Order: sequence, then C-alpha cells, then structure tokens
Amino acid sequence: MERVRRRGRRRVGTTVAVAVAALGLLAALPGAAGAAGGPQPQPVPSYRGADGAKAVEGKPSTAGSPLLEPGSLYKDSIAPGERYYRLYLDDRSTVYVSAVLQPPAGTKVGSGDGVEVEVLNTENRYCPGNPGRANFGYDAVPLSAVGVRMLREDSGCQQPGTYYVKVTRTAAKGADPASWPLELRVQREPGLGGGSAPTTAPSVWPSASPTLPGTDAAPRAGGTGFNDARAVGGGVWSDDLRPGQTRYYRVPLDWGQQLGLGAELSAAKPTKPSGSASSGLTVSLYSPYRGLVESNGATYDGKQASVSLPRTPPVAYENRFSSDRNVEPVRVAGWYYVTVTMATKVGEFTEDAVPVPLTLRLEVIGGAGKPPGYAESLSAAGFGVGAEDRAAAKEGTTAVEADAAAENRSVMRVVAGAGFGAGTLLLLVLGGWILLARRRA
Repeated sequence: MERVRRRGRRRVGTTVAVAVAALGLLAALPGAAGAAGGPQPQPVPSYRGADGAKAVEGKPSTAGSPLLEPGSLYKDSIAPGERYYRLYLDDRSTVYVSAVLQPPAGTKVGSGDGVEVEVLNTENRYCPGNPGRANFGYDAVPLSAVGVRMLREDSGCQQPGTYYVKVTRTAAKGADPASWPLELRVQREPGLGGGSAPTTAPSVWPSASPTLPGTDAAPRAGGTGFNDARAVGGGVWSDDLRPGQTRYYRVPLDWGQQLGLGAELSAAKPTKPSGSASSGLTVSLYSPYRGLVESNGATYDGKQASVSLPRTPPVAYENRFSSDRNVEPVRVAGWYYVTVTMATKVGEFTEDAVPVPLTLRLEVIGGAGKPPGYAESLSAAGFGVGAEDRAAAKEGTTAVEADAAAENRSVMRVVAGAGFGAGTLLLLVLGGWILLARRRA
C-alpha cells in the first residue's frame, strides 16, 4: 500500500513539473506575451553602419589627427566637444566630408544638441561654405552635417596641401555625456575640364508644386540609414512606421531632373481617447553627399497626417553658387535620400508595438540632361546616375544588395569566360585528334 502511495506522489510531482515546464515554454513562444497583454514593442532598429568602414580616433587638436582619404568611410565615436581629422587635397576637385551622429534610441535631446563639421586650412580658418550644421528636434534620430572644400575661382582654400576637419558635437546643459557613434564619409567631386566653368546659379527654374502620383502602392521597406536605404523611383510605395523610427530611401536624380515627394501616415491603434504630437510625421531630403536639402513636418493625432516637400530645382552644377539654401545642395546628379520619421511621442497615445501604414509618393520630373564636362569620371567618385542605378530603383534594392548582385554578375562572367575557353580548347584538341587519325588512315 505504501508503495502505491509513493508511486502516486511521484506521478503527481511529474505531472506538475511537466505542466510548469509547458507554461514556461508557452511564455517563451513568440506572441505569447501578446496573447496575455497585447503585443510587446521591440526596440526600433538602430542605424546600420557602412560595411568595411575603417575605425579611426579623432584627436582633441590637429596634432596627430588621423588622415581621411577621399572615397572612404570611417567610424569613430564622439562625446560633447571637438574631434579633429586631417585631409590632403589636390587643387582639381571639390571635397565633401559628412558626419552622421547616431544617438542611442530614447536619448533625451533638444534643439541645443547637434553636430557641426568644418573644413579648415592650416591657418585654422574655415573654408568658404563652412561650417555645416544639423540640430535635433524632439527626437534622437541620426543627424548628418557636411563640411566642404569647394572649387571656386578667386576663393580661399584652392591650393593643394593639408587641411583639417573639425567635428563638433554640440550639447546643451545636462546633455548625455557619453560618446555616440559617428560615421565619416569623404567624397571627391572632380573639377570641370576645359573652358570656363559656370559661376552663377540659374535665376529661373520650374518651381510649380508637384503633382504626386495616385496609383496603387507597391511595398518597399525602407532602411535604417544611408548605407542600407531602399531604392525607389517615381511612383507610390507602401511601408510602415513605429514611434521613434526613421525609414531611409534613395532615389536616383540625373542632371536636369526634379523631385517632388510626399508621405502619409494612416490611422494608428489608439491607447487613449485623444492625443497629438507636434511634428509627429517628418519628411526630409538629403543630397548625394548627405547634406540636407529640405525638411518638413506635420502634427499627427493618431488618425491621419500628410507631409509634402516643394519640388526641387533641376539638378545643375551651377546650383552650388546659389544663396538659396534649398537650391545650393542640388548641385550634382546621383542618389538623393528620403527619410521619414514618426515622433517618439506618438507612442504615448497609440499602440507602440503595432506599425502604422505609411505611403510614400514620388514624382521624378523630366528626362536626363547633358552632364557637365568633368575632367574625370564622375561615377568613379560615387556620383552620377547610370544604368545600374536605374535598374536598382526599378528593382528596389539597397546599396548592399546591389553591390552583391554586381559581384555575382562579375563572378558569372568569369565562370562563363572560363567555360568558353575550356570548351574552345577541348574542340581544338578533338579536331587535332581527328585530323591526325585521317592522316594515318
């Protein structure tokens, strides 16, 4: 009888243990928490740095500052204060140095926080067109600012030699003192060859409001930053956003082309009877060298919001001489970047874990015009629009995916060439055998 009781107790204990383990497994399953108390928000994806970016360490002064080379990407970190880097430039090109500051998600920022980039000569005087500045609004989103050494007759900083890049992280009192990731990119735009280059901006250009397309939307998931921005062309594209998230897209604009764009947020799942976020939806446009062209925001109350940007001027070399800050950056053909941000505050009155439908409308106006007479290849410098860029916009690939596809095509060409060569050799050998056999006969 005692044995029966012990056996019964063992069975009960085993059953309880299995039940507890099953409950633990159920809790660990995806969506299990949602079944109990609604979907749980996951962290917003962070900015994706460039693959192969070189690690550098900026210095507090010009002494011992690391050399940055055109055509390269670098990664560093910066606390409130200054960092110095070094350049060695020729006298035949315009050079852009962009700095993308990446604050941790959820960090408290204000309008006094931001990033500033200056290109200086060895006399510690900044070159014309500097500094480039960018400041936060309400959200800790990636910020990009650009310093430049621009070729211009009768201007400073035209001689070849050593220059310095000064990156400053500006911070208001009480700001986060920790170091934040910093991405640096150096791009070299070659000068024009032969004849005199234009020195004045066009006085008149078609500036009518864009007529954005109203066709059915096709899905295109935006990236987390400039490096994995999703390619798009003219049309209507669908995506989604969560509070505190920024989506990145890229669109190729050739010489003479203009861009009109707008974005719409649909209704979110409310958690309160009412709520509103100033600049709840923000749309920005950046140049191929990551300089801000235009930005605009709209209030979002969880029901509907839309933002549109004015039509850009036609892409033209001479725009760089304009005093209009929305014309001056549209100076070179290439990939222009569109960012769409939903304010973190929206999560205070909507379901943070449920993405909100986003519609992006793009209008590319005009055909490709004649490019300026550059002395060197513009595409080799990472600018311009080619057939592969247009194909990427049609297919919706990121730069990473496009590079991988190009590498695969190169490998296939090598394999095909090797296969053709081997096949030709085999035919020659067989032909030789046949000829030798006939002679013997």
